[in-house]
Amino acid sequence: MIKKFIHQFASPKTYLYQVNRFYPYIFYSSLVIYIISLIWGLFFTPEDFVQGNSYRIIYLHVPASFLSQSLYLAMAVASVTYLVWRVKLAAYLIIAIAPIGAMTTFIALISGSIWGIPTWGTWWQWDARITSTLILFIMYLGLISLHNSFSNFEKADKLTSWLVIIGAVNIPIIKKSVDWWSTLHQSASITLTEKPTIDVLMLYPLIGSIIGFLGLITCLVLTSSKYQILIREKTKSWIRDYV
Repeated sequence: MIKKFIHQFASPKTYLYQVNRFYPYIFYSSLVIYIISLIWGLFFTPEDFVQGNSYRIIYLHVPASFLSQSLYLAMAVASVTYLVWRVKLAAYLIIAIAPIGAMTTFIALISGSIWGIPTWGTWWQWDARITSTLILFIMYLGLISLHNSFSNFEKADKLTSWLVIIGAVNIPIIKKSVDWWSTLHQSASITLTEKPTIDVLMLYPLIGSIIGFLGLITCLVLTSSKYQILIREKTKSWIRDYV
């Protein structure tokens, strides 16, 4: 029953038409939310007592860091879905998400380095959080290169899916690194189990920037997945009608 449900609502054809239907709403609402949150955070929040104005990069760094890990988890879920239920769309989504994940991880690393100069006095430190995030970036690049090295898509999808699942062990390491080891990186200011440690005047635009950035990155994933479908399904008759 689960298999029937998944195959019915996750066909590439249905997915494309649904994406075209909702894409404009997601894009424009997310763009407005992110711009408002960014302006709010950069110009209307108070200066931090310890870090001064350098903390304002959190409105880019935190969303990028959050999405870099979330996108990999989405790839892991898609990998399990593909290997267990053989859903083609899941395989397409894996390789569609990978370059977007690499981009967000790169943004997280660069913005973190910029933040580190005035905060720690150095742009790079082999800190547990930073190092595990760098490993995540390398994993993204490795998965992209591996998949592109195969001429047989089915073999590439299977091997990539298994490696994505194995690599998912790095996500809890990134998440808990500041708790397990002594690091320069500060602990999370927002958690699901504890009260936020960040001032509410800074918190609200941060939440908005995360929501807006999430929507914009989702739109990039949707665009990338549409490209993958058009490439992988190009011999199907319905594609010609779609185009």
